Amino acid sequence: MSDTIELDFGATAQKRTEGGALPVVLLALDQGRYDMDRSLDELRALAEANGMDAVAEVVQKRSAPEAATLLGAGKVEEARLVCQNVQAAAAIFDGELTGSQIRNLSAALQVEVLDRTLLILEIFRARATTNEGKLQTELALLRYQLPRLQGLGESLSRQGGGGAGGGGARRGAGETKLELDRRHLHHRIEHLEQRLSELEKRRGETRRARRKNNVPVIALVGYTNVGKSSLLNALCGEQIFEADMLFATLDPTARKLTLPSGLQTVLVDTVGFVSRLPHHLVEAFKSTLEEAAYADVIVKVADASDPQAPEQLAVTDEVLATLDCGGIPQLVVYNKCDAANLIPLDPGLLLTSARTGRGLPELLARLDEVLAHRVRGIEVLLPYDKLALADVLRSRGSVAAEEYRETGVYYRATVKIDDLHRFEPYLV
Repeated sequence: MSDTIELDFGATAQKRTEGGALPVVLLALDQGRYDMDRSLDELRALAEANGMDAVAEVVQKRSAPEAATLLGAGKVEEARLVCQNVQAAAAIFDGELTGSQIRNLSAALQVEVLDRTLLILEIFRARATTNEGKLQTELALLRYQLPRLQGLGESLSRQGGGGAGGGGARRGAGETKLELDRRHLHHRIEHLEQRLSELEKRRGETRRARRKNNVPVIALVGYTNVGKSSLLNALCGEQIFEADMLFATLDPTARKLTLPSGLQTVLVDTVGFVSRLPHHLVEAFKSTLEEAAYADVIVKVADASDPQAPEQLAVTDEVLATLDCGGIPQLVVYNKCDAANLIPLDPGLLLTSARTGRGLPELLARLDEVLAHRVRGIEVLLPYDKLALADVLRSRGSVAAEEYRETGVYYRATVKIDDLHRFEPYLV
């Protein structure tokens, strides 16, 4: 048995649309628990991020789901006809399905069926680039697969080897394929958890090194595709991958950022959030998201052109709450303020545009305010035999003015509070 779930669309490759995307049909059961239009818009964007084109949707309003297929028999038949008419390569259900429900729907619709969770996991599997990201994705896939083994179909043997006499079927080679598969997954999950634990220890050492050097960490968090990576590139001047799609960034990226005060910080870009993110997926990526939990400042980024920005910020707050980030200073930034379709916003809010640079100086100034307790402005006159301290001013702070005098070199500078004691004898 493979360690991860593989979707096989090879037989339907000829069905690709003009843009090279696979045509899919979206399925949903509307029980009035959340905004269905918003959820389907998000599912459509997720499909697009996975190289699919949602060409049709079938939604049923129903208070109680059908146990076998969630949708009623009539709606399932309607969905089958829609899939045939649009030559769909797959159907995507807006929610989580059990193994038997996936099997039943796939048989009824005669196309591959996947649910919202598996779609997100497939995107993660395709986008993960670091070793840790790949391990986290595989772990999430296996945790998804484990409870669904029993519903995967007739290919799983229920019976061990048969034998004559006495007790009927014997178990000699005796474990069923289902039990073997389940044992295999448990062993693999334990192995992945151990490897990820080792990687987490290494990350802990990196965090301890930052704390030892007193380097503040600023974490960019927020809904997927609000422009966090673009902000990091605009602020730090180093290019990391950015794209107008969901989950363009999966692995945390850290870059050096020097604030106007001269304080040197580390800016971290994290994986984006999405509404109704499956719990086991959050757990699998918790070590990545914990960059926010260890940050000195959290910058919550929202899309200034998205009417759902308040709801997206609520999702961000929910995830941060699970990481115990309540005591960390937080700033809210509305990015993409250069978009034509801006939503009505309070003029007092922090608006930025990574593309044009608007609002970035204000953002840096606000970060300086929040971290002001970490630095101090000083004036010193360093004797010529103490100019080695000037390297500390430049490497761990910033120099605003420098003047050579008879008894030494005068500096007006900003230094970290931790370094202040070095310069106290030379303050002027």
